[in-house]
Amino acid sequence: MNNNIQERFNALLSHKAVGAGAPPPLTEPLARQLLERLGQLRLFAHAYPLLTNLTHGRVTPADLLDFTYRHELQGLSLHLLDGEENSLSQMTPTQLQAFADKAKALELDVHLEISSTLKKDVDQVICIAKALGIRNIRVYSRYEGTLSRVMDVIESDLHYLAQQADEHDLFFDFEQHEELKSGEIAHLLNRLNHPRLHALFDFGNMINACEQPLQALRTLAPHIRQTHLKGVRIVPEQNGFGHYGVLQGCDEDDLPNARMLFELLMLGESTPQVIAFILEQENHYVAPAFRQTDEAADPFIAYREMSETPLPDGYSLERMLADEHRWANNQVAYVRSLLAEFRTLAELTLAHRANA
Repeated sequence: MNNNIQERFNALLSHKAVGAGAPPPLTEPLARQLLERLGQLRLFAHAYPLLTNLTHGRVTPADLLDFTYRHELQGLSLHLLDGEENSLSQMTPTQLQAFADKAKALELDVHLEISSTLKKDVDQVICIAKALGIRNIRVYSRYEGTLSRVMDVIESDLHYLAQQADEHDLFFDFEQHEELKSGEIAHLLNRLNHPRLHALFDFGNMINACEQPLQALRTLAPHIRQTHLKGVRIVPEQNGFGHYGVLQGCDEDDLPNARMLFELLMLGESTPQVIAFILEQENHYVAPAFRQTDEAADPFIAYREMSETPLPDGYSLERMLADEHRWANNQVAYVRSLLAEFRTLAELTLAHRANA
């Protein structure tokens, strides 16, 4: 019986996890720890799965709180600009208070996101975070130039973030966002060595930086505090790789979802290190390669625009608006199915030991 449980556990953790190494033995202590971590897991909704709806005013930030509550998730991660004229960045103080009151009434945590580390953008998000009573903010940088220059500019920005985090009781999590490698981000965070500066690990963005998912996760592991979950088809380009957003867990999804989810769940000694597992379904998102296998020692990093998903070929706007809701629901169901399988295997392991 126990061999069957281990085989099922191995199959789950080995799915698309090429070169990951053998899964650990599902011992009684590991099963107990896994059940404990599953009980503490905080699943968050994200605005991006409904971005077209937000952009065209069919869904508002307040509607996202309803989605989060309806699916019994613990929180929502929301970009400051999502929703155009309805976005948090455009809200009056009265509207911000109404949003904060709704989140509190539904007992939902809200995390903020910006696609910048520029002082003016950081100052804006801090102002809105304080108005909403929010402490967790995702950032990433979008600079152009040689890697060494970009790293220097980001390091300077991070010093400002650290000062502001201390002053306003905030936490900033820097996302690996296609152009920087995980080791480069870890290097910056190690240099700052600040208790309020950490990393957000995205399931697919390392592909564009010419990294493998599990290698990137393990490199960044000491710093990871939040994570974006999504599905990705890896697309070879020139001497690198781009990625195309697909439904998480579908046949086209090239990512070792179960293995990454397990390793992130188990981070942290006595308490969970990852405070938010954020469902960021990005179906049809197109991301070109940024880094190359044959790049120079100090490669040129091109400027990148903020992420967006154009209408796929053959799609009408109305179909995209309708399908986004299906895809967002699909991801909740898929991730919950993975978590349920982990729980089942852990419980079977303990039951087997009790009856042995």
